[in-house]
Amino acid sequence: MRIRTFESFWLVKNGILYSYPSLQENLETELLVIGGGITGALISHALMEAGHEVMLIDKRDIAMGSSSATTSMLQYEVDVPLYELAEMIGEEAAVKCYQAGIEAIQNLQALVKKTKIKCGFKMQKSLYLAHNKKASGWLKKEFEIRNKHNLGVKWLDAKTIEKKYGLITHGGILSDVAASVDAYQLAHELIQLNVKRGMKVYDQTDIEKIDTTGFRPKVILKNDHMIEAKKIICCTGFESTELLKEKIADLFYTYATVSEQDVKLNKNVQNTLIWTTDDPYLYMRSTDDGRFLIGGEDSKFNFQFFQQKIKERKADKLKAKLLELMPEVEFTEDFSWAGTFGSTKDGLPYIGKSPEYENTLFVLGFGGNGITFSMQGMEMIVDFLNGKEHELAEYYRFGR
Repeated sequence: MRIRTFESFWLVKNGILYSYPSLQENLETELLVIGGGITGALISHALMEAGHEVMLIDKRDIAMGSSSATTSMLQYEVDVPLYELAEMIGEEAAVKCYQAGIEAIQNLQALVKKTKIKCGFKMQKSLYLAHNKKASGWLKKEFEIRNKHNLGVKWLDAKTIEKKYGLITHGGILSDVAASVDAYQLAHELIQLNVKRGMKVYDQTDIEKIDTTGFRPKVILKNDHMIEAKKIICCTGFESTELLKEKIADLFYTYATVSEQDVKLNKNVQNTLIWTTDDPYLYMRSTDDGRFLIGGEDSKFNFQFFQQKIKERKADKLKAKLLELMPEVEFTEDFSWAGTFGSTKDGLPYIGKSPEYENTLFVLGFGGNGITFSMQGMEMIVDFLNGKEHELAEYYRFGR
């Protein structure tokens, strides 16, 4: 599975920050984390903080999969609107999932501050825009249920948005809590921090199979070496769809383009994450080095031979949509790329045990808010290992 096209902005910007050896021997560990992206970085950090012996492996170089292609927009919303999620799982449960997203962003802010990791983290606001008059109707319904439960929202009409942000739209929801980050850099620095504390990391270490039939699970590598552990925690993201028989997500290809530096932006736009109700939705944010990033144009189809041409065509469409929304902006493209994106039926992640694997836990943050789901997973996984229940486990379980 190809996770990203070349020219991912975060990879070009940062380069390969740290490199680790491949595994060339048989080893044992208490906890084995599979996946060296942002999810694996956060989960392994939580396990180290809890005092466990941890080993982390990845088939690529660290964070070279989806974490190098993400737009790194941190929002508390899931891909399913709150009023629809309430119809699926009940209003109390849906609100709890949304509130958990707010707490996750705040917890990540605290983590970055505590570890002093430089990763472009910035607390921002989020503006959810109605792309047409029809969409403004259900978006107002969405605002009402969020406002009812004090999620920190305001309704802005079209005139206010145009005056304050310079955006041509049909109204929208302004949310108090959101953030942006360089997830690729955060993953690298967090893993390196824990390597210095004793965590073992091996990249370019490809798995042949996971064997959980014995008392202790084993990972058999493609080079015939083996890792034995008490527990395995899979943070393998979209590639988990190849490990599991259960249909947990639909996979899409999503596209992004970023401007040259020093793009002139409305100050309010510069400090706000923006996304629309269009399908597929358009999303945009500024970066910590003075660029403007836009993404969307999701597609189920990805023809490898025409990948570069498709990417260029999608980038052109993104820029055209941007100009419809923000006519005054002067956007000169610097990089464009694509990556895999997964969507679940209810917009929620899968965190916990799968009946398909014994002594194995999964943290699969599908959807547009994978990083916030991974933050929630940090607490959940530690609780599971300690035999404790977690209030979100019922909503994020396999087989739901």
